[in-house]
Parts: sequence; C-alpha cells; structure tokens
Amino acid sequence: MKIIVIGAGAAGFFASIICARKYPNAEITLLEAGKDPLAKVRISGGGRCNVTHHCFDNSQLIQYYPRGAKSLHGVFSRFAPKDTIDWFNQEGVKLKTEADGRIFPVTDSSETIVNCLLKAANSAKVNLKTSSPVINILPGFTVVLKKGNQLDCDRIMIATGGSACGHRWAKDLGHHIVTPVPSLFTFNVKDPRLDDLAGVAVELASVSVLVQGKARFTQSGPLLVTHWGISGPAVLKLSAWAARILYENHYHMTLLINWLPAYQGESLKEELLKLKSSYAKKQLYSQCPFNLPKRLWQRLLQSAHINQDKIWAELSKTQLILLEKELRQGNYQIQGRGVFKDEFVTCGGVDLSRINFKTMESKVCPGLYFAGEILDIDGLTGGFNFQSAWTTGAIAGESMGI
Repeated sequence: MKIIVIGAGAAGFFASIICARKYPNAEITLLEAGKDPLAKVRISGGGRCNVTHHCFDNSQLIQYYPRGAKSLHGVFSRFAPKDTIDWFNQEGVKLKTEADGRIFPVTDSSETIVNCLLKAANSAKVNLKTSSPVINILPGFTVVLKKGNQLDCDRIMIATGGSACGHRWAKDLGHHIVTPVPSLFTFNVKDPRLDDLAGVAVELASVSVLVQGKARFTQSGPLLVTHWGISGPAVLKLSAWAARILYENHYHMTLLINWLPAYQGESLKEELLKLKSSYAKKQLYSQCPFNLPKRLWQRLLQSAHINQDKIWAELSKTQLILLEKELRQGNYQIQGRGVFKDEFVTCGGVDLSRINFKTMESKVCPGLYFAGEILDIDGLTGGFNFQSAWTTGAIAGESMGI
C-alpha cells in the first residue's frame, strides 16, 4: 500500500511514524514544501517546545479547546497527554513538568524533539521528501508536485496546518472549510492609563470583551502591560475564545478589565469604605492597599480624578464610585492585534462534521485523512495544540494502513 502524507509538521510526522511502525509493508512518503521539516516545532515554546500539558483528566482537558472539544473527548480516551509522555520516554526523551503544568524536554531545547522525530521516522523507513511543494491533489489519488512529477497513492493525509493550499485541496475533495482566523494573540491598546507602564504585571486579573453592552468571553489569569498594549495568559485565553467576534469587528472592541476579580458583588465597595475609615489620614498615593503594582494603582487613582495629596478621609462618594469602577470595570479600547512570540495559531479549518474521529478519515472522500491544525480545532497556549496534533496524528497513523 502506498500512503502519502502532506505536511511534515508535528501531526504529519507523528502520523507517518505511527503508520510505518504498525504497517511495515506500507510505503509511506512524507512531503514537505520547505527545506526544513518540523519548522513550527523548532520555534515553539521560545525554542524549548512545549510538548504537552500535565492534564490527565479528559473532561478537564477538553475545556482548554475553544473549538473541537466535543470531537476530541472521544479520541483523548485513545491517545492523551500520558500517552504522549510515554511515547517520548520510550524514544529516550526525558520530559519535565513545570509549575503551570506545561511539559518540556529536560534539555529545554526543541531540537531534542525534532531529532527524536527525525530519528524515529528514519528508522521506520518513512520516505521524507523536503523542498517538495504540492500544487494539486487529483481524485484517485494523484499528488502533483511543483517540480512537475506526479505521485500515485492508495491513501493520503493532509496535515498542512493553517495553509491555504491544504484548505483548497480539502474543499476540492468535498469538504467545507470554516473560515480560518487568528487565535492566541495580544491586544494593541493605547490608553493614557497604561502610558510608561510597560513591564508592569498583575498576578490575577479578569478580562472580557463587551458585546452589545455586556461582558462576554470572560477569562482570568496574569496580565502584562506591554509597549503596545496588553498581554499575558488572561489576554491570550480571551483572544482564543473570542477569536471570531474579534475578527468580525476588525480587532476594534471594548476590553473590560477587572484588576481585582477576587472581590465579588459589593465586597470591593465595602473594602474601600473600610479603608477610608482605617487609613483615614494616609495619602492614597503613598501605598496601594491591594495586590497591585504601585505605579498602576497611582495611574488608576488619576483616572478616578483623585489628586496626589488626597488622604483617604477626604474621598467623596463620587470619587469612591469612580475608583471602584476603575478597579473592577475599566474600559479600554482594543485597536488591533499583536502576535504571541513566534507562534501562530488559527481557529477554523476543515469542518469536523465530515470527519470520522475513530479513524480521522473523511466521511465524504474514502482514503483521505486529516490531522493537526488543518482541522477546525484549536487549543489555548500551554501544549494543548501540540497534544491535538499528536492525538489526531496517532489515530490517523493507526488507521491509514488498513
């Protein structure tokens, strides 16, 4: 049997290795348009490669996927983070878990993962062809290369990530494509309250986008003020969950920031009244009574029209209301999106309703398989996107040789 896998990224490589090992008599060709395979693996995690995440409860694991969670729930029962860890351990790669649950090779080098996959593919006799861009897939299946030659095969898998070519081929072969849009990005925000505060970090904040006057897609976590706006885990999570509505609004929406999400209901108002009494003669600018950087606190005081020499006892009712609003419901205007380091994730891709997740085979084009980011699946930052690549790749690999 001849099998062609298009796209030598994480999903394509993993599927090829799994398939070659399970079906040693199959002839597996892995095509890569560029000179270097596994390019995204090399740059991921700041060059360290965040292989997966230390989340071993599948019901909890799927909550990290804004799109594709329902489909992944079943396949994670067959290949999940523990299986990924076991696989790399068996290949001689030692992994470590960091405090936030992210898992990396102990070498802190993505080259460890790249070399492991290259070695495994070579030993399994996967025929890797780099600098071999595909220009078309003909029914049947015949793969037409840019160089002019054609390759025939019995089974074919498309694992081209967010590439427009992969989407076009999938569409030509009967699949609906959910319009791809960016996910996992930072927010460009220009606001006087944030001027000269680049580098200021808040341990826990809550962020939402306003949709028809209501807070939507609320996410919590650390927040970081940057030279161009706002970043940090809370923003990245929000960008993933709200990816589509942000795109539809051209990345110009109102961002609601709650700097003190631990205070619920009227509790912050009550705390401010207590401080007005207990700190009566102290200047507000001299010390921040909350777990916020002093520079940020002072800037929020300015925004609430509170002068630098003001003492707590002198706060008016109006100023207290304004201060509470700045702390819990600060409105900031998103004026575009940035990027998250060198990583780029899209939401959208091949519609999941036409994929058999028991095999990763197309329901409308027998012999055609998909894995990885070409599917309408995307996860939050933390190793979740790689895990969906390993999982879908493993299942496709086990099925293609049948």
